[in-house]
Amino acid sequence: MEETIAGTEAAQIPKQRGESLLETAARYAEERHWDVFPGTWLDAVDGVQRCSCGDAACAVPGAHPARVDWESQATGSATVARRMWQKQPTASILLPTGRTFDAVSVPETAGFLALARMERMELTLGPVTLTPDRRMQFFVLPGASVKVPDLVRKLGWSPSSLDLVALGEGSYVAGPPTRFGSSGAVQWACRPTPANRWLPDVEELISPLAYACGRDR
Repeated sequence: MEETIAGTEAAQIPKQRGESLLETAARYAEERHWDVFPGTWLDAVDGVQRCSCGDAACAVPGAHPARVDWESQATGSATVARRMWQKQPTASILLPTGRTFDAVSVPETAGFLALARMERMELTLGPVTLTPDRRMQFFVLPGASVKVPDLVRKLGWSPSSLDLVALGEGSYVAGPPTRFGSSGAVQWACRPTPANRWLPDVEELISPLAYACGRDR
């Protein structure tokens, strides 16, 4: 069963229910061929959800790597994913970028504006996540992190002037339904479907994304 947050058709966010983190992680690997790895998880301490890392001031409780060697831990095998989540069923689902996809991260307000413009432009989108810390990540073909600075300059912007970050090799995004402490869960702004299995190149999306970030400053 899915429920959506009210809004425009482009902004509806399916919410996953009734599926374990283990099942979801395995499905990402099996159906989308995404690498996955388990991150930290949430522990209840005196009635408060604390990050398993032990830092009471953790910025993203339950939603960051649990090991420094997380890059070597990531797997595209559903069988290995199931084995890892069986050891810690409540571990967050983290997806390394720079492999099967890169991600462009923008503020939520800019992301919704960009989604509306992309819909009017009839652009083909890949999956897009919305995180509890009010960021959106647009999934694009690998290599975006190298291209984005020059693409932004060609549009007349200084890369440092926009809150637009391309995540590539050495970075990761949290996959739904990973929770950020008591702030809520990561959700899909544009969910993975057979229609968006082939990701867009960042060059196709950079103009509406940069425009929206410029308006959002």
